[in-house]
Amino acid sequence: MNNVFQRSASKRLAQFPTNFSLRQETPWWNQILDPGSPTLTKWNHVILFTCLVALFLDPLYFYLPVIGAPGCLQIDRTLGIFVTFFRTVADLFFFMHIFIKFRTAFVAPSSRVFGRGELVMDRKAIAIRYLRSSFIIDLAAALPLPQIVIWFIIPGSKGSTAAHANHTLSLIVLVQYIPRFSIMFPINQRIIKSTGVVAKTAWSGAVYNLVQYTLASHILGASWYVLSIQRQFECWSIECSKENNGTHSPSCNTLFLDCSTVGRPDRNAWLKQTNVIINCDALNDDDKDFEFGMFADAFTNNVASSAFTDKFFYCLWWGLKSLW
Repeated sequence: MNNVFQRSASKRLAQFPTNFSLRQETPWWNQILDPGSPTLTKWNHVILFTCLVALFLDPLYFYLPVIGAPGCLQIDRTLGIFVTFFRTVADLFFFMHIFIKFRTAFVAPSSRVFGRGELVMDRKAIAIRYLRSSFIIDLAAALPLPQIVIWFIIPGSKGSTAAHANHTLSLIVLVQYIPRFSIMFPINQRIIKSTGVVAKTAWSGAVYNLVQYTLASHILGASWYVLSIQRQFECWSIECSKENNGTHSPSCNTLFLDCSTVGRPDRNAWLKQTNVIINCDALNDDDKDFEFGMFADAFTNNVASSAFTDKFFYCLWWGLKSLW
């Protein structure tokens, strides 16, 4: 009986790789991943959640321009630091996603006849295929463009800082929103292909749909807010030009519309005699030269000058109301 046991044990040991060694294992950063593996499926769920968080964070940049004092705009730097930190963390996940896609095998198109097909494990072939397909979109989604603009480009530029931030940041965020939104579709398809559904339960599916609806309301409300601020600044600019062309003394300087000039003697002297603020007051029904339209609520309800939490929930409610 002992001989039988020894023969059985030696047979099992013979089937184990003789050259097995922990030191010879491929490091994790050098491994080629199976596109249908559970590990990659979990990562797809993680990057899908990251996309939703990133799409929620980006519209928060629209809340950076605020009315800091009568007749001027400024940047909410506390909010800017908060959004920059969490967006940078999300950007790191996007760069990690790019790295993982450089290490993910793909099914050779020529082998897609019967069954699953043959996986291509060659790193060079994987890199070439990825560079020719979705690499540009993934890279455009991962670049920290708003952080660069708000902390490096705008402080080094001349002119009205808050107004420049209002226009430049809005454009950058909207342009980068397209690739960040578009990469969600292939991730959704890969999750469905691997597991059959995006959400495993009905409750999680309902929450997923509710998050998407809330996200749409958040985007709409934040866009309404930044357009309201832009509308207010446009009115100030028009009235300021009228004062410069008239006989009003002291004349209006466009730099006065930025809160960085608050406290200067020339601005204080202008503020005591100017009609720019009165003519651009949304509560003033006597002046019909400039219409705020649907953006008047931002000023009649003191949304633009309120705390961030009050401002955010009001704009979110405005977005929900507009989608109904």
